Amino acid sequence: MNKTILVFKNELISTITSRSFIVTLLLVPGVSAIMMVVISILGQNTSQVVSQVVFSSAPKTITEGYVDQSGLIKTLPDGINASRLIAYPDETHARQALAQKAISGFYVIPQDYISSGKVLYIRNDFNPLAGLDQTRIIEEVIHFNLLGGNESLVRKLNAPMQLNRVSLLPQTSQRDQGSFLTFFLPYTVTMIFYIVILTAASLMLNSVTAEKQNRIMEILMVSMTPTQMLTGKIIALGLVGLIQTIAWTGAGYGLLILSGQKLNLSPAFSLPPSILLWGLIFFLLGYAVYAGLMAGVGALVPNLREASQATTIMIIPMIIPLILISTLINAPNGVISMVLSLFPLTAPVAMMARLSAGVVPIWEILLSIGLLAITAVLIIRSVAGMFRAQTLLSGQAFNFKVFFKALTGMN
Repeated sequence: MNKTILVFKNELISTITSRSFIVTLLLVPGVSAIMMVVISILGQNTSQVVSQVVFSSAPKTITEGYVDQSGLIKTLPDGINASRLIAYPDETHARQALAQKAISGFYVIPQDYISSGKVLYIRNDFNPLAGLDQTRIIEEVIHFNLLGGNESLVRKLNAPMQLNRVSLLPQTSQRDQGSFLTFFLPYTVTMIFYIVILTAASLMLNSVTAEKQNRIMEILMVSMTPTQMLTGKIIALGLVGLIQTIAWTGAGYGLLILSGQKLNLSPAFSLPPSILLWGLIFFLLGYAVYAGLMAGVGALVPNLREASQATTIMIIPMIIPLILISTLINAPNGVISMVLSLFPLTAPVAMMARLSAGVVPIWEILLSIGLLAITAVLIIRSVAGMFRAQTLLSGQAFNFKVFFKALTGMN
C-alpha cells in the first residue's frame, strides 16, 4: 500500500508540475477568452456596417405557366398569385411566352393525367436543380383541384399527422423536439466525456511509454509489483484528469459571467443534479478501463510514435456512440442505446448521452456500472501481467493479435 501511495504522489506531482500540463491547462481558457474578445469586437463592427446597408431591390419573383389539357385545374389556391402561374390555352402560346422570356418554363398536364399521373415540364435550359423549388407550386395547385378546392384536406395531405411521443417513464418535463437544445445539450455532454476520458487515458500511455524508453520501468519492477505501480498511476492520472476538467469548466463558466451572458434554460433543458454523481462514476470507471488498455499498449510498443498509432484501434469503441449520437438522443431507451450503454467499452460515453437526453431506468445504470467495474478490474489485472521483462524488453511493433494474447494471458 505504501508503494502504491509513493507511485501516486510521484506521478501526481510530476504531471501537474510539468510544462506541458500547465500550458494545456491555461491554453484552453486563454484561447477561449481571446476568441470571445475578437468575436465581441467583430460583432460591434458588423452591427455598425449592417445598419448602413441598403438593399437595392426585392428578390425577383419567378413566373411560370401551365397548359391544362385535362381540364383538371379549375381555380388556384388563395396563397398562389395568378402572376406566379399563368394559364395558357395551348402549348403554342406557352412556347411563345417562353421564347419572349415572359415565363421561365411551363407545365403541360396531358388529358390522361388522372390515369398516368405524368406532367411535362418545358424549359429553355437544361437545369433540373433550378426548377426543383418551383415544382411545389404546380403540385400544390394540382392537389388543391384534385381535392375539390378543400383547403383543409390539402393541409391534411401535406401534413397527414402530428406525432406526439408519450413515454411511460417518469419525466419532470417534456422537451421541445424543435429546439436545437434537444440535440445540442446531450451532444455537448457526450463530447465532453469523450474528450476527458481520452485525454486522461492518454496521460497513462505517455507515462508508461516514457518510463519504458528511459528504463525507469525496469527499476520500478524490481521494487514493487505491477499491480501496485498501475494502481498508483491510474489513481494519480485520473485525479489529474478531474483537475483539468474542473479547471476548464470553471474557466468557461467564469468567461460566460464576464461576458454578461446567462444560461436561462427552461426547466425542460435543465439537467438533474444526479447526473453529476453518475458522471463522476462513469468517468472514473471509463477512465480506469481505457487507462488500463493504454498502459498495456505502452508496455508492448517500443516508442511513443508506435503507441500513438496503436491508440487509433483502442478508441474505436468510444467513437461509435459519437457516430450514433442521433439514435442515442432521439431514442434514448431504444435497443441500440441500451446495448451501447451496457457494453463496457462504449458504456461511459453512451450512458452519459442517454442520461442527458432523457430518463434511463435505474437498473440499466446500475448494471452498466457493475459491468464497467468488473471490466476495469479484469483489464488492470491482465495488463499487470504484461509488465514483465519479456514484454517490456521485446521492442516489437504494435500488433493487435499480440496485444490481445497478452491481455488474455495466452502468450
